[in-house]
Amino acid sequence: MIADGAAEGDAGRHGAAAGIGSVTSSRSRSRLSGAQAIVASGAPNRAGLAVALLVLGIGACGPVEVSEEITGTAGAASPNASRRSALPRSYTAPFFGDVAPGAEGPILDGLLDDAHWALAEWSEDHVDIEGVGRPAPEHRTRWKIGWDQDALYVGAEMVEPHLWAEMTEHDSVIWHEDDFEIFVDPDGDRRQYLEVEINALGTIFDLLLERTYIDGGPAVHEWSWQGMRSAVALRGTLNQPEDVDEGWSVEFALPWAGVDGYQGDMALPPEPGDVWRMNFSRVDWPLEIRDGRYVKVEGAAESNWVWTPQGEINMHLPEHWGFVEFVRP
Repeated sequence: MIADGAAEGDAGRHGAAAGIGSVTSSRSRSRLSGAQAIVASGAPNRAGLAVALLVLGIGACGPVEVSEEITGTAGAASPNASRRSALPRSYTAPFFGDVAPGAEGPILDGLLDDAHWALAEWSEDHVDIEGVGRPAPEHRTRWKIGWDQDALYVGAEMVEPHLWAEMTEHDSVIWHEDDFEIFVDPDGDRRQYLEVEINALGTIFDLLLERTYIDGGPAVHEWSWQGMRSAVALRGTLNQPEDVDEGWSVEFALPWAGVDGYQGDMALPPEPGDVWRMNFSRVDWPLEIRDGRYVKVEGAAESNWVWTPQGEINMHLPEHWGFVEFVRP
């Protein structure tokens, strides 16, 4: 079930309207070791998931290469299984609260030049959403994460020679333009997870997914991330086809208050060692210049570049998102 027309457009992008709804991708426990089975389960507890990550050797440096079977609810192998040749990526998020005690985290100007960000490592570069065998993205996308007692902080940097954005109304379907997206499912149970999208104008689309689209949705567009702040910095000129740009960057402060009620059995704020399921995506459309302005190439599909690949063009498979561990000295 789709909440409204805009949500239906989002579902179409992510597969539910494309006839794949009868197959829910999940890892087969019968093919996994005990530690891998913990990772495969829909909603592992904090301690179990942390142990699983240690056993599997997943750290901030990246994924462990494995061969694994992906099955649907009927037990049939997914046609996209061969594209997922690695466990989801992982990232270690440092604590920002000791940089300037009593302050509200980094100053949000889109530049990622505060002392806080020096504590965080860059993520791996984004790859094609379908994973193995797909072309490498044309332009680089990477990000950093940190946290304190008040909020989760995300800063992202994107190389882009053609800065383009036109939507200015909150909760427009921003992925119809070039954008950056954040997905958060604290307990990894495919229920009540959060999505935030932003374009180069700083326009936000934030929504709550009661369930995945494959599981029937719906998407709640009326939901907003309580207290969210964001900023965009452009390295170039927006909507000016006559020049070549360098790119854009974004910063977010996402208060834990906005997650309250959707975290399952996870603590808010997280406890050191907690691991959440998250993913990040960038949508990039092919453009042409017509009458002195950028327009999308008619009939051309968007590119979807993500942190950890999904195996298909569907961001709404939280069981294939990455692992973010919150640490504190």
